[in-house]
Amino acid sequence: MRYRIDLSYDGAPFCGWQIQASAPSVQEELEKALSTLLRSSIAVVGAGRTDTGVSASRYVAHFDFEGQVPEGVEREGAVDCKQLTYKLNAILPKAVAIQGIAPVAADFHARFDAVCRQYQYFLHRRKDPFLESRSFYFGYPDVDFDAMNRAAALLLGKHDFSCFEKSGGDNKTSVCTVYKALWEPYSPELCSFENAADLEPAPAAFSQSFFAAGAGSRPAANFGNGVIYWRFTIEADRFLRNMVRAIVGTLLETGRSRRSEQDFASLILDAPAPGSTPPAGKVSLRSNAGESVPGHALFLTDIRY
Repeated sequence: MRYRIDLSYDGAPFCGWQIQASAPSVQEELEKALSTLLRSSIAVVGAGRTDTGVSASRYVAHFDFEGQVPEGVEREGAVDCKQLTYKLNAILPKAVAIQGIAPVAADFHARFDAVCRQYQYFLHRRKDPFLESRSFYFGYPDVDFDAMNRAAALLLGKHDFSCFEKSGGDNKTSVCTVYKALWEPYSPELCSFENAADLEPAPAAFSQSFFAAGAGSRPAANFGNGVIYWRFTIEADRFLRNMVRAIVGTLLETGRSRRSEQDFASLILDAPAPGSTPPAGKVSLRSNAGESVPGHALFLTDIRY
């Protein structure tokens, strides 16, 4: 019987999803916990890799189990998914949470059946200690987010993204199809200085300029020439290693006028026909793109099947 697991995890304590020889991973913790509860060696297949420190608010995996169901997670001879979920959450590290487990078709595959994945990168422009663990502080005063969105629009479609792939990647192809790439204001939901602004009324001369309209249940705070809290959302059929972090870093160079929109466009190659090679002079190297931003502010937020 095959089972689907929906989970979320804080990537800070882990080297990523995939098992590594000498570093903790989410996959290793989940396999260890399942094997303990089901008293059988369980292999878990995930929807894909995530880089070191990257979190997932939604992640999907699957595992197979055909043995005798142990007491405590058994109901009428089958796995009691509700009890298994409860007991997994009791023994897994605090950084990993199981949202649900359910039986699925024998041919369901958490990785290969996924048709779209969504990542979001969070950025704040005013120093805020409450956001340091989940958002990237980018305190430069002049950042052109309109220029960044014009550049981001160039990512849409089917292209060769080799310039944004980590060197030494083992992908057979660097071609991906991007469906969405957009910077937009957002509002933090947890404690931050932005939330603290509501503790007492703002001065009349200040209150009109302090908030700017943004997504979410709270307004996005304004700072200097722009909104403080920004979120980059990108959706694609697949992603290369380090791809999102490299794209964000290169877009930020564009926003600071360190790189022109035309230069950004030159990094993105048309997808070559099957079996063909890029024309001479059209090879895009990782060194041509910008530096990768830190992984702690990157979240895998959706997987669609």
